[in-house]
Amino acid sequence: MKVVGLGGDEPVEGTADVVVAIDGPAGSGKSTVARRVAEGAGLRYLDTGATYRALTLALLRRRIPVEDAEAVADAAKAVDLTLELPPGRAGAARVLLDGVEPGLALRTPEVNATVSAVAAVPAVRELLVGLQRSLVGVGGIVVEGRDIGTVVWPDADVKVFLTASEHERARRRSDDTEGGGETAETLARRDALDSGRAASPTRAAADALVIDSTTRTIDQVVDHLLQLIEAARATRPR
Repeated sequence: MKVVGLGGDEPVEGTADVVVAIDGPAGSGKSTVARRVAEGAGLRYLDTGATYRALTLALLRRRIPVEDAEAVADAAKAVDLTLELPPGRAGAARVLLDGVEPGLALRTPEVNATVSAVAAVPAVRELLVGLQRSLVGVGGIVVEGRDIGTVVWPDADVKVFLTASEHERARRRSDDTEGGGETAETLARRDALDSGRAASPTRAAADALVIDSTTRTIDQVVDHLLQLIEAARATRPR
């Protein structure tokens, strides 16, 4: 597992810009918000959930019994997983599995139903958190996931925990055909696994700003975060 710049093994150019951590459960809107915030602020973007999905997809393709934590931990070490970013100061990370971007294969119902169990394996989290940190460390990035502000990068300049009502999150996921069209039952199961796991459970960092997006528009949430980023930038040493 490694991080590379666009098109090769050269190191990714670092910046002195802010790190923004956006955590929250499925259906809270964090992916849409994170992408738009990164674009609006001129920052890189990393979806850490895609790394867990890519690893889950690899295990399913290899027919690894995902309910067997030891088998998962052993198989995960051999998976060829790469994070690739363009060398500039903005752009989205690409998750490559065996050198290929999986695309919508990351969002199938089978991956949706399995990813939380794979992500709960401590050895998996250790591997992928290390991979994610090696990228976040270059700075100038918006990172979304479940444990960014608590585990991956506790020193983030901006920390947000984005949530919404269970009903609203289930409605969003069921309408998201590109995301596999998750049902309320699947979402509830993932919530329980993600928040109840021993390794890096989904929760807000003590110093994170909790934003409920149930009745807020995407534009309102994005504008709020862009204001927080500008305030954080103003306090950074030049």
